[in-house]
Amino acid sequence: MSPLPFAAGPPLTPDADDARREVLRELTGPEYVAAQPSWLDRAAQAFWDWLGSIRFGGTEGAPAVALIVLLAVVVVVVVVVLLVYGVPRLNRRSARDLALFGDDDVRDADAMRAAAREAASRGDLTLAVAEAFRAIARSLAERGDVAVSPGTTARDVARRAGDVFPDLRADFADAATAFDGVRYLDRPGTDEDYRAVTELDRRVTSSRRVPA
Repeated sequence: MSPLPFAAGPPLTPDADDARREVLRELTGPEYVAAQPSWLDRAAQAFWDWLGSIRFGGTEGAPAVALIVLLAVVVVVVVVVLLVYGVPRLNRRSARDLALFGDDDVRDADAMRAAAREAASRGDLTLAVAEAFRAIARSLAERGDVAVSPGTTARDVARRAGDVFPDLRADFADAATAFDGVRYLDRPGTDEDYRAVTELDRRVTSSRRVPA
């Protein structure tokens, strides 16, 4: 009688060494390796797990994540605005709203220049000198070159402007003296004073500013 065909075949149950080798071969196969999460997947999952664990008072999980995302969006918007528009400076409206030399005057520099020209055309050089110097002070404040507050005097403006425009320091001092004379000392304005102040105004717009 011939032996059965399966009697001489290999054993159906592998021993421990064979089983271990088979498992290692399976784990190192390309299909298994491709299915494993990458380091980026694990890092992303860890990050989202951390976000989900954050609590704000009694809020946790998804609401907390939504709050964080909203705050992040606000921060990004603020950064973009600062990069595009720069740090906010004293704008024209807020500069005009400040009292100037004891008077509540909301006119801008151009309006003051026009008033100075109109006063000079009718022969009121006292008013023309005062308005021309006011125009200089307002212009400096509008551009953010000189800070002007309700208590700022003409000499304060001249000193601060001289720091910003060193080449015009003496001219600012002379213009402030002319303003104080017609404004507080009842001195009549002169054509020479008016021309000197308006020329200073013109030179300020074309002079190089020294950064503070």
